[in-house]
Amino acid sequence: MSERRATAIPTVAVVMKCWPRLTETFIAQEMAGLEECGVPIEIWSLRHPTDAATHPVHARVKAAVRYLPEYLEEDRPRVRRAWARVRHLPGYRLAWARFRKDLARDRTANRVRRFGQALVLAAELPDGIQRLYAHFLHTPASVTRYAALIRGLPWSVSAHAKDIWTSEDWDISEKLAECDWLATCTDAGLQRLRSLATHPDRLMLVYHGLDLAHLPSPPPLSGPGARPRRDGSDPADPVVILSIGRKVEKKGYEDLLAALARLPKDLHWRFEHIGGGALGDALVRQAETLGIADRCRWFGARPQPEVFAAYARADVFVLAAKKASDGDQDGLPNVLMEAAHQGLALVSTRAAAIGEFVTDGDNGLLVDPAAPGQLARALATMARDPDLRRRLAARAADLVRKASEAAAEPVTKPEGFNGELRSYQGEALGWLSFLEHAELGGCLALDMGLGKTPTVLAHLA
Repeated sequence: MSERRATAIPTVAVVMKCWPRLTETFIAQEMAGLEECGVPIEIWSLRHPTDAATHPVHARVKAAVRYLPEYLEEDRPRVRRAWARVRHLPGYRLAWARFRKDLARDRTANRVRRFGQALVLAAELPDGIQRLYAHFLHTPASVTRYAALIRGLPWSVSAHAKDIWTSEDWDISEKLAECDWLATCTDAGLQRLRSLATHPDRLMLVYHGLDLAHLPSPPPLSGPGARPRRDGSDPADPVVILSIGRKVEKKGYEDLLAALARLPKDLHWRFEHIGGGALGDALVRQAETLGIADRCRWFGARPQPEVFAAYARADVFVLAAKKASDGDQDGLPNVLMEAAHQGLALVSTRAAAIGEFVTDGDNGLLVDPAAPGQLARALATMARDPDLRRRLAARAADLVRKASEAAAEPVTKPEGFNGELRSYQGEALGWLSFLEHAELGGCLALDMGLGKTPTVLAHLA
């Protein structure tokens, strides 16, 4: 065991919108991974769960879970006790001043609620907590920021998609100025955040990964157990087109239904969807209006075993992401990587950060967002050609697999290299090795004097 891991790690309080939640498996996977690495955590949730089921990964997380008052008026005694306990702490006046400044620019009940939740969090945090960590830069980070100021604790945050694209610039900038560090999961998001940061060196790009050890094995590309070579010519065995995502505007399901309605009449297909969301009834009505309701199956939000069963019976995975009217957009949806790992051919759009994983014609097909005609042509091409599906799916699956094999820790004493690298050089070496292994190309950019030459020599060794 390394010296770093042998040192006792203090407990981290993780603040999130809702725990557990079916649509945020990337958070659950991170919590399980932190615990497996020996990081003790406590989960503080702003909301109680509403999903009827959970994923297996949630059961792997052993952390204690505490729920803050979702609506202050429903638990006024708890809020009053918290205020009485923290109002004399040295950091309270600063947190109150920050809140008053924020409220002047955001006069909403939501802003007041976040300060009330922060009072409870600050009052009820155990003394052994030495860091706060928020998932999402909007409301969870607001609660975390106020509580950290009250308690005089450092805090950090992970930013994802909606929180990056719909938060006010002033809110983002001020949080970035105060947090210790921020991790975000796409380069597109990182560039927006850097444009608002006074300390861009505190921001890190950390792509979401898949914990392949806990996922079902994908079917073989050929031989027994391989996917059927459907081509849409048999009405008794139609091509299965799958999509997984919330029924919200940014997922583009109105465009997808319009594209499905444009598919050639001699192409036999069935559409399956997994996910909840406010647009569910409207999408069902749209499918009926388009005359394709009998080919569409809506399963609602489902636990992970049923999600992977859907991957197994599908031929094509599609995500018609676009920017919503309020500015919200996806990052790099995990379902694309899950579908790729399971051997599905991908059809998606050039929206958001999808192009950071999917390259048109190499490991999937990409079209412009909000372009049903282009999407229909791409789906028809993929549905009719099982050889194309197999080639693109194999490339995407290979990229996911190689990404999962990237070293978890920097290699400072690489084999065949007579010398020792510093930790940041070891991290750079790991990236070079990954880019070469995944056949992605790339370059090494270190500041002057940080040792690019020994890093490159170690890579060539």
